[in-house]
Amino acid sequence: MNSAVAAAACASAPAGVVGGGGARSARGPGGIRVCGVRGQALACRSLRISQGAAVRRAVVAARAAAENGVAAGSGGFDYDLVIIGAGVGGHGAALHAVEEGLKTAIIEGDVVGGTCVNRGCVPSKALLAVSGRMRELHDEHHMKSLGLQVSSPGYDRQAVADHANNLASKIRSNLTNSMKALGVDILTGFGAIVGKQKVRYGKVGFPDKEITARNIIIATGSVPFVPKGIEIDGKTVFTSDHALKLESVPDWIAIVGSGYIGLEFSDVYTALGSEVTFVEALDQLMPGFDPEIAKLAQRILINPRKIDYHTGVFASKITPAKDGKPVQIELIDAKTKEHKETLEVDAALIATGRAPFTKGLGLENINVVTQRGFIPVDERMRVMDADGNVVPNLYCIGDANGKLMLAHAASAQGISVVEQISGRDHILNHLSIPAACFTHPEISMVGLTEPQAREKADKEGFEISVVKTSFKANTKALAENEGDGLAKLIYRPDTGEILGVHILGLHAADLIHEASNAIALGTRVQDIKFAVHAHPTLSEVLDELFKAAKVNSGVSHSVNEPVAA
Repeated sequence: MNSAVAAAACASAPAGVVGGGGARSARGPGGIRVCGVRGQALACRSLRISQGAAVRRAVVAARAAAENGVAAGSGGFDYDLVIIGAGVGGHGAALHAVEEGLKTAIIEGDVVGGTCVNRGCVPSKALLAVSGRMRELHDEHHMKSLGLQVSSPGYDRQAVADHANNLASKIRSNLTNSMKALGVDILTGFGAIVGKQKVRYGKVGFPDKEITARNIIIATGSVPFVPKGIEIDGKTVFTSDHALKLESVPDWIAIVGSGYIGLEFSDVYTALGSEVTFVEALDQLMPGFDPEIAKLAQRILINPRKIDYHTGVFASKITPAKDGKPVQIELIDAKTKEHKETLEVDAALIATGRAPFTKGLGLENINVVTQRGFIPVDERMRVMDADGNVVPNLYCIGDANGKLMLAHAASAQGISVVEQISGRDHILNHLSIPAACFTHPEISMVGLTEPQAREKADKEGFEISVVKTSFKANTKALAENEGDGLAKLIYRPDTGEILGVHILGLHAADLIHEASNAIALGTRVQDIKFAVHAHPTLSEVLDELFKAAKVNSGVSHSVNEPVAA
């Protein structure tokens, strides 16, 4: 810290705060570290920013003032940070910004929580919780093997829908309260950038307001992508937004797309009694998964259930049910575009991915041009203009930048940005971010698939090795009578670097984090294989996986630096 910044920090800090170990060491029991949905429990208004945060705020303000030629204390901005979009990404960034002492506002034109909380991962998990229990109760063989007897399990559709809606409402309220408790200003309206470090926001029918910010983060998320030729009526042809309301359980539903969204909804609908038909444009189901895991998932999650599928075809036209006619789906060959057949079903769920929500943000005012709707950013999430230059003080996180369309990725990107604007350079390793599909059993993954790893190895001239372990050898899985499953490790035998881990099995979504944290921290297999796991637990699946890896002799067993992406 230069002398001017240090002096300004001391002058701005409350009496008795500066001294001892300085700003960074001032973080202690009073400091608050929460982000994303992790902050949902913070509903208590008695929470206050720590004195350490006050010092950090003074330091950051002084540093920024020196850089911008503004006198420390006057600032010249309404806020240190303004975030457009209050989804999980925006929420995570806001809470970390407050912890760092930044005066923060968040603008939301819809409801706090964004897609994840209101129309995505949160309500879908409520439906999947129901589907998991229904599936287990209906599995007579499974119940008998545990010595249990269950007769005629059923469900109340509206009560199931209410469970999903109530969960979303609860989490939304908790996220709102956590930000209010920590002093984040929640501004209602649609935000747009009107110039350098200037944002306008407002609601229809009300006058707009303009505010200034030293830094701006765009975190506007995404919406369901609906291909051309598909007519959405929200009743018989619908997206995941409508499906999560569970207004009906059709006897036969077509799901267009077999990725995460489609696969999870197939789990819900088949558990509740529907027959499902997948329509997939590529030549195999679950194209985004590691091929070996996808093949096993098809054997466990598709083949035994009331599911059939069409691969290598496009749904060129979908017409909603009306006048007594069912939903009609015209299929064409994905390569030749020739008509193949017409399906008639009770309903169709369009699960063809998501599109960035970036229109109306005023990007033209700062010479930014989107790419297929995504806002271009560099590895630090800094927005790039049409000439390839960094737009100063402007960042974009989450689905809007398209790097990795996951809620927790958005939150991690937001935290990374706050680290940067607080004076500490930070680049997020996206290969360390895990993903999960909450089917029964679950699928999870982090890093590269085997084909991706082999391609990288061929280009860079190194060898890879693959080891696998089965859930059938795990005591806890067998106790649950849930032995179906596989864990797979892809790594470099010459260095021990972990390239990818893929899991299909009981609680796979929880198990993956040991691997993702290892990748993030640069931990090699020769080190992590000495970690101790409680017995009997499912975590021993990964314990056995790492122990099975063979690293070349002579490779160091001490690696402190994280492996870069």
